[in-house]
Amino acid sequence: MTGGMSEDRAEERFDIYDEAGDWIGTAARSDVHKHGYWHHSIHCWLARTDKQGRKLGLFQLRHPGKDTFPLHYDITAAGHLSAGETYEEASREIEEELGVSAPFETLVPLGETRREMTGSAQGVPFVDREISRMYGLPFTGELTDLRLQADEVAGVYEAELSAMIDLFEGRLAQVEASDVRLNGEGALAPASAHIAASQFVTRPASYYAGVFRQLLQMLEPEGSLG
Repeated sequence: MTGGMSEDRAEERFDIYDEAGDWIGTAARSDVHKHGYWHHSIHCWLARTDKQGRKLGLFQLRHPGKDTFPLHYDITAAGHLSAGETYEEASREIEEELGVSAPFETLVPLGETRREMTGSAQGVPFVDREISRMYGLPFTGELTDLRLQADEVAGVYEAELSAMIDLFEGRLAQVEASDVRLNGEGALAPASAHIAASQFVTRPASYYAGVFRQLLQMLEPEGSLG
């Protein structure tokens, strides 16, 4: 969700923060990434238990038209907070991107993370400094129940959470994942793929392993972890 916007469109504005996390004003999206202002985003990871009892984590394939990390695997649904927007309001990204109704009270808090990253989007350098709250959502449907936002999400994948932890902790080179992708008619087409950690958006491996471990715990029956 990083990068600038074309000059012929009204730019979204973000609240910006100092290193201590104190609010210092608002800025246009392109200026936020040009000057590296701290800003807030929401991460929501979906996970489910299938009929065979397997505990699966869902992740998205970014649209090929994205200005950063096109066709990389990423958080199931995520987005920046606009100026004045709350996390509860920002949770709408889940339904917009995936077609899944997710009232804020059904989200499970997974903590907060900070990321600093530099790069280039469409030839324009950027500095991305995000403070992100992470949430989990127990998903009771199937991949084919999703309704993907065609200009944002190219597909959604799922793999066993235990295997994903092993992937990001270096015990596996790749995992097998099931997926649904949008075909030429805009319909979901089931498929499968082998996934490597290097194909995910660049974040510390500990971020991914930690999230998948929390999602595994989220799906455990209450009290079963002792």
